[in-house]
Amino acid sequence: MKPDLFQAPDYYLLDDLLTDEHKLVRDSARAWVKREVSPIIEDYAQRAEFPKQIIKGLGEIGGFGPYIPEEYGGAGLDQISYGLIMQEIERGDSGVRSTSSVQSSLVMYPIWKYGNEEQRIKYLPKLATGEMMGCFGLTEPDHGSNPGGMTTNFKDKGDHYVLNGAKMWISNAPFADIAVVWAKNEEGRIHGLIVERGMEGFTTPETHNKWSLRASSTGELIFDNVKIPKENLLPNKSGLGAPLGCLDSARYGIAWGAIGAAMDCYDTALRYAKERIQFDKPIAATQLQQKKLAEMITEITKAQLLTWRLGVLKNEGKATTAQISMAKRNNVDMAINIAREARQILGGMGITGEYSIMRHSMNLESVITYEGTHDIHLLITGADITGMQAFK
Repeated sequence: MKPDLFQAPDYYLLDDLLTDEHKLVRDSARAWVKREVSPIIEDYAQRAEFPKQIIKGLGEIGGFGPYIPEEYGGAGLDQISYGLIMQEIERGDSGVRSTSSVQSSLVMYPIWKYGNEEQRIKYLPKLATGEMMGCFGLTEPDHGSNPGGMTTNFKDKGDHYVLNGAKMWISNAPFADIAVVWAKNEEGRIHGLIVERGMEGFTTPETHNKWSLRASSTGELIFDNVKIPKENLLPNKSGLGAPLGCLDSARYGIAWGAIGAAMDCYDTALRYAKERIQFDKPIAATQLQQKKLAEMITEITKAQLLTWRLGVLKNEGKATTAQISMAKRNNVDMAINIAREARQILGGMGITGEYSIMRHSMNLESVITYEGTHDIHLLITGADITGMQAFK
C-alpha cells in the first residue's frame, strides 16, 4: 500500500485569502482523508463497495451539513469552509464526496430550509453525525435533465398521503434511513416528502455493474402505494424551484470537489514525471510533459480563483444559479481533462490501481453528468446572458 504523499498546489497563494478557521477546517479534512480514505479506497473501488465505516468520521470532520446552524447539530461554518471540505473529500474519492454532499445539500439543506421546526429537530442532529443517512429522490427513469416532467405522485387520503412512482441514479439509496422525495400532488404541484425506511411499499434496489463511482452506493427508490404521514411533507416551499434550490447547493459543493480530484491527478503526475527516467533523464525535463503539467496547474489555479470568488458571493447571499452552473461545468470539465492528461504522463502505470488517476477519471465521467449535465449547464449560462431559453 503506497503512502499518501499528496501536496496541494497553491500557485497563486490562495491560502492568503483564507481565514485561519478555513485553513484549520481544510487541514483537518485533508489529514482525515490521508488517514482513513486513501489507504482503503482503491480496494473498495475495485470491489464496487462503499466503505460504510467512514461515515462516522465524515460527520466528525464536518462532512455532513457543515453550514447547518449549531442548534440543529451542524457546525455553523460558512460556505467557503463547506467548499474546502468537499475539495478535500473528493481529492480522496468522488464517490465519498457524493455521499457527503448528498447528505449535506440534498437532505439536510431542504429539511433546514423547507421543513418546519419539528422536522429540523427530529432529523438534522442525527443526519449531522451520520447516525442517520439520507438520499434525494428527483431523477426518474424518463426524466433526468427535465425534472419538471416527473410522474411520481402522491394523493391526499385524508389523514395521510399515498405515494407512487420511481426514482433512479440515487446516491446513498441502498442504505439510506430517509429519502427526501419530490413528487406531484393531485394539482400537479411539486412538493418534498420525507420517506422513511420501513414504510410499507418503499424499496431501494441497488444499481450494479457501474464503471464509475464504484466506491459509492447507488440505487433506485420504488414507491408502491406508500402511506406517508402528513407531518412528513416539507411545508415551507413547493414547486420546481424547491429541489432546484437544493441542487444549487450541491453544484456549489461539486465545483469545489472537482478541484480536489484535479489536484490529486496533477500532484500524482508531477511526482511521477520527476521520478520516471526515460532516455537518461526524468520525463519532467521534456518539453511535452512540461506543457501538460504547466497547463494543468494553470487550469487548477483558474478554477481555484473562480470558486473562491463564488464562495464569497455565496457567503454574501449574492451567488446566482447561473454563476453556480458556470463553476460546476468549468471545474468538472477542467478536472476530467487533467485526469486524462495525467494518465498519459503515467503511461501504462496510469491505468493501474497503484495510482488514483484512472479511478478519478472514471468517477468524473459521472460527476460531469449528475447535478446537471455539461451541456445543460452551458444552456443555463446561455439563457442567462441572452435572456432566451434554448432548452426546448
